[in-house]
Amino acid sequence: MMPAQRLQGCRSLHLNEDNGRFVLLALLIVVYLLCGAAVFSAIERPSELRAHGRWNGTLLNFSETFNISLQELNSFLREYEAAIAAGIRADALRPRWDFTGAFYFVGTVVSTIGFGMTTPVTVSGKVFLIFYGLLGCAATILFFNLFLERIITLLAVVMKAVRERRIRNSGLLPPGIRHDFSAYSLPGWKPSVYHVMLILGLSALTISCCASAMYTPVEGWAYLDSLYFCFVSFSTIGFGDFVSSQSAAYEYQSLYRVANFLFMLMGVCCIYSLFNVISIVIKQVLNWMLEKMSCLFCQRCNKAGAFLGRRNAIRPGSKGRQARLGAAADSDGPWDSDTEGRRLSGEMISMKDLAASNKVSLAIMQKQLSESANGYPRTVCSSSLHNGFSGGVGALGIMNNRLAETSNSR
Repeated sequence: MMPAQRLQGCRSLHLNEDNGRFVLLALLIVVYLLCGAAVFSAIERPSELRAHGRWNGTLLNFSETFNISLQELNSFLREYEAAIAAGIRADALRPRWDFTGAFYFVGTVVSTIGFGMTTPVTVSGKVFLIFYGLLGCAATILFFNLFLERIITLLAVVMKAVRERRIRNSGLLPPGIRHDFSAYSLPGWKPSVYHVMLILGLSALTISCCASAMYTPVEGWAYLDSLYFCFVSFSTIGFGDFVSSQSAAYEYQSLYRVANFLFMLMGVCCIYSLFNVISIVIKQVLNWMLEKMSCLFCQRCNKAGAFLGRRNAIRPGSKGRQARLGAAADSDGPWDSDTEGRRLSGEMISMKDLAASNKVSLAIMQKQLSESANGYPRTVCSSSLHNGFSGGVGALGIMNNRLAETSNSR
């Protein structure tokens, strides 16, 4: 088998880089789900079994004490479960479908939190929810993306100003440049994704701690339960086991509901931005793993790559090739301009073509260096395709070329 055929067979084993990243991420998510299921099953399953045992004992004692059959008791409990689904509780709670309750409900719908404490039960309400949620969720996702764009821009401006101030105060600049440093300082500088992730993480933690300090005395929850509620709500998971602002009356009720709304809004925006920045880090890890896994299952790639690297080198040819080239030269007379610079040694590229390609590469390099020095925006080039952050949609498209790790210059 010829080396070129071996190289072609080797390349057929490789996936496209984007497809490989997608497949690798899917496999890692499956493994992550399996590990999470194993951990939660080991932690929560014993508690579930104990709760079932206590409940069965309570039902049996109640049935024997009041002389009620278990079938009648279970029928009554099913009716109570239906009442719970309609928003009826044993304790006094706020009305579900007055204007403030309905406003709280639509807020959980468009933010995709979906606590489940309030749900429509009528056919017209369910049909309206489908169309209302379709438009509302799309508009809210757009709002989150625009917030992400502005928070990344704000952090970049603040971090660049801090960096310029640090360089100016370091005493390393000449006296003539020190006073007018802002005119041409750091034109192509972008913040690191790790610094942005740290700032967003600290911001989300601060908002969660402040909100938990409010929920603990007002709702009567433990502080750890309040932190748990903040993460579940801000990340739009929304289990519904803890839901704020559900009691019939609060002290300073209006102030509490406004504060609850603001904490929810800021928390969801910060966690959404943090998740998207973390996704950049995950994508970097996937790129690193793909680079390490390249040619892992193909032992002949190195040999074929070595052959490919030597293909355009100037190397001696066989005697037969030299004889054929000499015969062609004798029969055809003078060569044309494309083959004029070729040697009889069998080189694969003429010196004229080599010089022309070097001139083009040098011109491209000079253009990129000039644009990098002046901070001009550049179109997507091969380097951005290589690091896997070119283009993108949604939040990835917004963060493209705004962070150091997603810049085209990498």
